[in-house]
Amino acid sequence: MASDESSMAARVPLLGCLCLVLLSCCTVSGESYVGSTAVSVARRDERTVVAHTEYGEISSVDVGYGRRGTYHLQFITLEPNSLFLPVLLHAEMVLYVHTGSGRLTWVDEDDTRRIDIRRGDVYRLPPGTIFHIQSDLQPQQRGEKLGIHAIFINMEESYCESPVGEYSSVGDLLRGFDRKVLQEAFKVPAELVDEILNATRPPAIIRAGATATSLPKKQVFWEWEARILKSYLVGGESLNKNKKKTKAFNVFDADKDFENCNGWSLTVTKNDLRALKHADIGVFMVNLTKGSMMGPHWNPHATEVAIVLHGQGMIRVVCASSSSKESECKNTRLSVKKGDVFMVQRFHPMAQMSYNNESFVFMGFSTAPGRNYPQFFAGRSSVLQAIGREVLSVSFNVPNTTVEKLMETQTDSVILECTSCAEEEERLMKEEIEREKERREEEEERRRREEEEERRKAEEERRKEEEEEERRKEEEEEEEERRQGREEEEWRRRRSEEAKREEEEAKRQEAEMERRQREAAARGGGRSVIKEWEEEEEERRKEEEEEEEERRQGREEEEWRRRRSEEAKREEEEAKRQEAEMERRQREAAARGGGRSVIKEWEEEEKRKRGEKEGRPEEEGQPGRRRKEEEEVVECRKEVERRKEMERRKRMEEEEEKRRQQREEKEWRKRSEEAKREEEGAKGQEEEMERRQREAAARGGRPSAAREWEKEEQRKEEEEEEEVQPGRRRKEEEEERRRQQPEEEWSGRKSEEEWSRRRSEKAKREEKEAKIQEAEMERWQREGAGRGGGGKVKVEKF
Repeated sequence: MASDESSMAARVPLLGCLCLVLLSCCTVSGESYVGSTAVSVARRDERTVVAHTEYGEISSVDVGYGRRGTYHLQFITLEPNSLFLPVLLHAEMVLYVHTGSGRLTWVDEDDTRRIDIRRGDVYRLPPGTIFHIQSDLQPQQRGEKLGIHAIFINMEESYCESPVGEYSSVGDLLRGFDRKVLQEAFKVPAELVDEILNATRPPAIIRAGATATSLPKKQVFWEWEARILKSYLVGGESLNKNKKKTKAFNVFDADKDFENCNGWSLTVTKNDLRALKHADIGVFMVNLTKGSMMGPHWNPHATEVAIVLHGQGMIRVVCASSSSKESECKNTRLSVKKGDVFMVQRFHPMAQMSYNNESFVFMGFSTAPGRNYPQFFAGRSSVLQAIGREVLSVSFNVPNTTVEKLMETQTDSVILECTSCAEEEERLMKEEIEREKERREEEEERRRREEEEERRKAEEERRKEEEEEERRKEEEEEEEERRQGREEEEWRRRRSEEAKREEEEAKRQEAEMERRQREAAARGGGRSVIKEWEEEEEERRKEEEEEEEERRQGREEEEWRRRRSEEAKREEEEAKRQEAEMERRQREAAARGGGRSVIKEWEEEEKRKRGEKEGRPEEEGQPGRRRKEEEEVVECRKEVERRKEMERRKRMEEEEEKRRQQREEKEWRKRSEEAKREEEGAKGQEEEMERRQREAAARGGRPSAAREWEKEEQRKEEEEEEEVQPGRRRKEEEEERRRQQPEEEWSGRKSEEEWSRRRSEKAKREEKEAKIQEAEMERWQREGAGRGGGGKVKVEKF
């Protein structure tokens, strides 16, 4: 008998160890010490305070795993003789009285109901219920507060989507209507309505009987609220009439579902509490003694939300997800203590363990109102008992003898002895935490090395790109220099050809001038022929200048089009290069599992390069670019104005030249007429001389008469010379010299001098225009060199 007891004692710890091994065998994914979609935990210090006064406090917490999976719990604590003021429920509420005692009063569609509540009571209120809670003045234990744990379930919409919350204050609802509506609706005096509307809004929890010393006509605000709502809802019946006795379910008075030396468990369903008949939620409680364990099990019907009431323990949850979702669900170990809330989804195997030095008590709510039968892996009620030994051995990949020994040792069930199991789980959890920390540090170090390597590669690539860009830029500059050299050589060649053509044209014109002079001399004069020739030459010169200007503009436009084509080609090549670089970096980033920062750095680098290519630092930004563009526009306008000024001056010079020619022609005609008159006077004098000679010959005294006449003429001339001014004498001397030469010779010489003068002026103008074009070419080359062969401003010819 003693040997049987000793063997049984040896089997009990062995059974606990085998249960842990069995639970570990269910692992289908990696281990995790915090957070997964299978389990969620909310610590006591994570609660949010909803209301707080000197008479009590309301705090809340949300626990769950996301949309339509979050559960809202509230913890109501009332000091002795305190009152939680009436509220209107918006969701289904199931409550558990954790400590203290008091009274729960509510109004439903039938009547006003009231129950006394104490530690261990469970009750449920449906949506649309108006209720308030009052704690006892003298609780069963001196100084004990009334503590209530409540869960709120809204089946139509999740808590996180609800726009109105769990409940609303009745006072706030009443204050939403104006005076006239309330007076006519409730048929009460205006003074009563004013008293309600003008009263100070009280806190959610007050001291019961706070207005006991007030005036007789005054009533407690919350009592007026209850009376008016009661009158409105149930036809004016008194709050104290027709009460129906209703009783809550107390977990400590009920029979336990399972109990042994290791602890007990209890579930509350609609069969136990009539109020849960139409509810979608149930209640359970588990009490584990020191060194015990709730065997590995899972709930196939409901998600369990539990609150730790006493002590502390370890929770082991195994992920039940398929292999396709291993990254979303991980096996979890977590330590919980009094006040913590944890939630385990349905189908996920779990085990709760207490420490060797303290019991572990927790109660909770399940999302199924019917009787929940958890499925256990270990013990006499194990589901593995219904599976053949051969199937189990194949499933575990162990011999049949191992499976036989495993199943034979299962003498207990549900709650098992498990000495130091919680401590072992805590040790493993800490090791997991340490491993996870090391893994994260290694991951961080690996990521840092990868980032460093990426930065190094990026820097190397950037350096190569800069070298390539520099080389390409140098090639472009060399190409630009060669192009400018070709253009300059072409310009010199054209200038040489133009000079040669001008020289030939000058020779031709000179020969033509000589020919026309000879023809004019042969015709005995011919100023009109020379004038026509000069007009023809002037017209032809203008036509040649216009044609030359058109050719120059055509060359400039052709050069501009060529440069635009080259720039467009370079931009297209640059865009293709950037696109290829972008695709390459995206492929590298995708191969590294994401790398948005690499692409962003590349975009910033490209932006910086574009800024450098435009001839300004990147940090100057958009204002610098606009400023440079404005300067280029101003320079372009100045160039256009300069060209216009040159054209205007040229036209003025041509007009001045034309006026000067007209003046010279007029002066020439005047002098020609004077010469003609002088010639006629000379002929008259010769005729007079001949006449006098004939007369003298007829009188027989020719020599003396001629001498007398000559003396007379000489005397007259001397008298005239004495009378005229020195300028007149110079003019007469000049006219005398002209008379001594033939008119044709003088006219030809004048035309030759005029032609030489015009050729000289034309050569000067052409030299000036050549200097202007050469200066323009040098400025254009400097601008092209400064911009690296691109981005030049085209100056159009107006």
